[in-house]
Amino acid sequence: MKIQVLGPGCARCKQLTANAQKAVMELDLDATVEKVEDLHEMMKYRVLSTPALVVDGTVKSLGRVLTPEAIKDLLRA
Repeated sequence: MKIQVLGPGCARCKQLTANAQKAVMELDLDATVEKVEDLHEMMKYRVLSTPALVVDGTVKSLGRVLTPEAIKDLLRA
């Protein structure tokens, strides 16, 4: 599983990245969490509101800092 956090490197983006890493650890998933700050890469997903959470190429959340629990719910679905 590939999880990406899209955003310019702001505090909210860093928090979402940390929350995603925590969710992956708590679920003991075989997944990578990658921070994407490149504007061109973000535009591929048509992301205009950051931070964004992308799971296996699908945008799951825009403009919100999800809690680790909320991320775990998304990953289980």
